[in-house]
Amino acid sequence: MKEQSLSHSTADTANPLGCAPVGSLIAKFAIPAIISMLVNALYNIVDQIFIGQGVGMLGNAATNIAFPVTTISTAAALLLGIGGASNYNLEMGAGNERKASQIAGSALTTLIVIGVSITIGILLFLHPLLIFFGATDNVMPYATDYISIIAVGLPFFTLSVGGNHLIRADRSPTYSMMCTLTGAIINTILDPLFIFGFKWGIKGGAWATVIGQMISAFLVILYFAKFRNMYLDRSMLKPQLKLLKAIVSLGLAACINQIAIAAVQIVMNNILRYYGSVSVYGSDIPIACVGIVSKVNMVFLSICIGISQGCQPIWGFNYGARKFDRVRQTYRYSAATCTIIATAFFLCFQLFPHHIIGMFGGGSDLYFKFAENYLRIFMLLTFANGIQPMSSSFFTSIGKATLGIIMSLTRQVIFLLPLVIIFPMFMGIDGVMYAGPIADAAAFVLAVVFARRELGEMKKAPS
Repeated sequence: MKEQSLSHSTADTANPLGCAPVGSLIAKFAIPAIISMLVNALYNIVDQIFIGQGVGMLGNAATNIAFPVTTISTAAALLLGIGGASNYNLEMGAGNERKASQIAGSALTTLIVIGVSITIGILLFLHPLLIFFGATDNVMPYATDYISIIAVGLPFFTLSVGGNHLIRADRSPTYSMMCTLTGAIINTILDPLFIFGFKWGIKGGAWATVIGQMISAFLVILYFAKFRNMYLDRSMLKPQLKLLKAIVSLGLAACINQIAIAAVQIVMNNILRYYGSVSVYGSDIPIACVGIVSKVNMVFLSICIGISQGCQPIWGFNYGARKFDRVRQTYRYSAATCTIIATAFFLCFQLFPHHIIGMFGGGSDLYFKFAENYLRIFMLLTFANGIQPMSSSFFTSIGKATLGIIMSLTRQVIFLLPLVIIFPMFMGIDGVMYAGPIADAAAFVLAVVFARRELGEMKKAPS
């Protein structure tokens, strides 16, 4: 593979991102990205279903306690993956191919380093972390078994999630999809074998997940070793501080969003533990139920985030090439698609809560009462929830890191976190439910206002 030095005009005509029909480009990039995101969600969903069926409510509660661990690792992966991919596409759109490849190399190596660092930190401070995450005495043994194994796979998980963003940026969305899909299929096969066949219980679910993540990470490494489109030599794999600063600046919005999700989950677990203990439900039922609803919501969000990730190279390249009409058209298409999908999920959540909860194992009448009410009320504004994460990705893709960060903070930190703390003071355990739709409404309004302003400025700008 020969190194090329492309001028702006050459890059503009050679790359289909700048000339192919927007609708077909979104389909080409978004469908594999959606599948990849769904597969990442399924890592948690499949474990939750099999653990719920094989271990029971306390197993479901343990996976909920483990959720912040996965979310924090995802934050690190997106910081470098989305930040690297966004910078890569902006530089490619401007015709700076060598710099784009150096950015990709720096991001790849740092993904491995940060994944190993997270694993070491979790294993060293496992017990105090579980208490901090909200584990009760009943849940603690299950959470310890599960997270101590899951931590081993975090370097592979981080490389897989972050690396797949770079693969999509390198115009190989189908290979990216294959990486995550292969790992998920292996996880799905091994889960029942390990949990029921080998009778490993919750440890079996954890090992199935880790093995799937290892396979996905190996395929990412294989891509950059053998199948990449970009020029990449060993010298480009050495992290450069200047490039990492640029990567972090555009990946920070997605990273903060995940950290915010983890923070809300930790606070919520502790609030559920406290207010649940003084309610008819007890502590374990709310923690288990909220964990299930969080995983179900991940399926919906994975589709919307997948659409935005599929649009990311289109937004980034065309903004770099100053083709603002194509940027605006891509945003309109993605916003409409996210809204249609969100409405479909809203109807499912409102009409079939018992069936959805029942997939994750049985429980008492109190268990189903709390779970169904929580799913209906907390997800009441699902039909509007696709715009906020999509807008955050949009601003990041066009290099507006500050706006991207603001969008990523709105729902989780600015609105939901304070409401989750305040409402239970007056409403008890039910207050957690009502915080969700209010935060969703406020985040939706801000996303629409900021997006309309930015798209309006593009319309006025010369191409």
